[in-house]
Amino acid sequence: MQCRWLGAAVNVYNEEGKPVVNEVGELVLEKPMPSMPIYFWNDPDYNWYRESYFNMFPGVWRHGDWALITDRGTVIISGRSDSTIKRKGIRIGTLDIYKVVESLPEVVGSLAVEVKNKLILFVALKPGLQLTDEMKRKINDALRSQLGPYYIADYIIQVPDIPMTRNYKKLEVPIKKVLMGWPIDKAVNINAVLNPEAFYAVIEALKPYMDEIMRE
Repeated sequence: MQCRWLGAAVNVYNEEGKPVVNEVGELVLEKPMPSMPIYFWNDPDYNWYRESYFNMFPGVWRHGDWALITDRGTVIISGRSDSTIKRKGIRIGTLDIYKVVESLPEVVGSLAVEVKNKLILFVALKPGLQLTDEMKRKINDALRSQLGPYYIADYIIQVPDIPMTRNYKKLEVPIKKVLMGWPIDKAVNINAVLNPEAFYAVIEALKPYMDEIMRE
């Protein structure tokens, strides 16, 4: 974008809640603007509303996108900063993908991220199995038939294990950050990872595809 919108208090914050320039961070609005929603239906106590937009930086709207403001004042939007996948205007929950993929007898775990409008699916298969073209077709056929065409993965990559936090949450956002060019030490707190070797294995498995994935 050539500039920030007139009348909109747009900024980019790092994880400490500090404004940054020439650095990818969270897109925020520091003051209200007319087009912002003021509540959600069926959310009388505003709990869902606050958790969606104000849980990271109290009193400041976090939009859920990564952005970069250059020293020239231009703005680059990098995509969703959370695990939501949005394709063709349709929001997709990763849990829906996992239910389908992990119901296949060959699959023991999976992790999905979206970068550059490309859906990347990591799968851990049962011991001794290799991810063949036939298996890739089987996975995408299941996604197509049970969820729809927008759920088909652009890349299916085999990994030995799925990295998780010590609370057993899949490391979707840290993997996405690495894909977007973040240094590993800023993308993840490795001490909070249950199986760090799985995280590094995913990064290693990504390397042959990185240039192609990041190409517009």
